[in-house]
Amino acid sequence: MSGDGPNDVAEANRRFRIWMRQNLDHAADHFGLAVTAEPVFGWRDRSVGARTDGPQGRRWLRVVSEQPQWAQGPGWTGNADANDVPGVPKPRVLAGYEWDEGGWRRQRAEVMTLMPGAPCSTTDTPQPGTDPPDAWWAGLRIGLRSLAATVTDRVSIDQDKVDRRVRTAFGEDVRVPIQRWETVHGDLHWANLLNPLGILDWELWGRGPVGTDAATLYCYSLNDPALARKIRGWCPVLDTPDGHRAQLYVAARLLGRAELGDHPELTDPLRHLAAELLA
Repeated sequence: MSGDGPNDVAEANRRFRIWMRQNLDHAADHFGLAVTAEPVFGWRDRSVGARTDGPQGRRWLRVVSEQPQWAQGPGWTGNADANDVPGVPKPRVLAGYEWDEGGWRRQRAEVMTLMPGAPCSTTDTPQPGTDPPDAWWAGLRIGLRSLAATVTDRVSIDQDKVDRRVRTAFGEDVRVPIQRWETVHGDLHWANLLNPLGILDWELWGRGPVGTDAATLYCYSLNDPALARKIRGWCPVLDTPDGHRAQLYVAARLLGRAELGDHPELTDPLRHLAAELLA
């Protein structure tokens, strides 16, 4: 027997989650916090977070785990680096702590301010009825404008990354040369947005193509045509050449994710969008 069948994978995933919860408890002990809610796991269980109580009140505690060679660079410190982003409703990192686990994983724990509100969706795509109020959309526009104008040396997406993903998704002959750049969140989907407005998960932020955040939210919403139309009307950049380039990049990125099993229901809408843009 190979030992890598569905039951073996499920058991390995179950044990990894138990181990991640133990890491969360270890970090809570380090900071003198008590976990007070059921933990929430991030993408592919590489992170875990939960509400906590401590001497300074309620906080959010997050632990991310990576192989040592990946536990470095902008993505590793993105949440803490985002403390320097003004004018955006988001958590603030108050303290950090790192440790090694047996030489095979590096752990990073961060204590953050606890944002009010609840995620707009439990998944990256919108749930039925997702439709925040007008004031929420106005606040998001103001926040993204402030973010876009933020000066930073961090890079979220460069031309090489655009070229690589676009060619993989659409063919070696496809070129999407980016003309303008701004500072972007880099992963603006519905599970990273709170109502009342808050923006979570700042690991990937940095310089990227103009329109990336609007294109990301739009592409993740293609399974809800009415909401997608609302986003197009809310963000005119999507109907500009810059917005077209950003949509092609995001579509290529999400198609790559879909091949790994993430949101396969977006595959057909993304392919249709890309065909229209490439035409």
